[in-house]
Amino acid sequence: MKLKELIESRYSVRAYLPRSVEEDKINYILECARLAPSACNNQPWKFFIIRNQSVISCIQESYNRAWFKTAPVHIVVCKDSSVSWKRTASDNKDFGDVDAAIAAEHICLAAAESGLGTCWVCNFNPGLLTEVLNLSPDLEPIAIFPLGYIDMDKSIATEKKRKSLSEITEWI
Repeated sequence: MKLKELIESRYSVRAYLPRSVEEDKINYILECARLAPSACNNQPWKFFIIRNQSVISCIQESYNRAWFKTAPVHIVVCKDSSVSWKRTASDNKDFGDVDAAIAAEHICLAAAESGLGTCWVCNFNPGLLTEVLNLSPDLEPIAIFPLGYIDMDKSIATEKKRKSLSEITEWI
């Protein structure tokens, strides 16, 4: 499948089968994330893969939605500000969020390519997530990805509404 076709077919999955995900598929997804580009190649991310049901229950408290609780695996993507590149010459912008987001999107695409579903979740309680994962002060949770096999009977791929290229581009 070509990349554009994969992007067009991927959607935010909100219904998962109660089937475990093979470790080799998870490792493939993580390897794709590991290969993501980052500012100055600092790779300021850490991935937490949660399969333990008691920890998953705690993770789910940070985003209390019924559909979120159906995923057998959760991946939490964190930014490590102790190693992220900062634009110190002007505004000191920390590019760790950008770098972690690139790696996170690799997770989404690799999951779709592997026949799995996921959903980018940012509306979580970061304090609770930090506590549950016992994160150091340098680690900030950026996104949670529920991961699993799609329950096709309950999953709905909504129509993607995207702006036209003319609305989002300016050729100079």
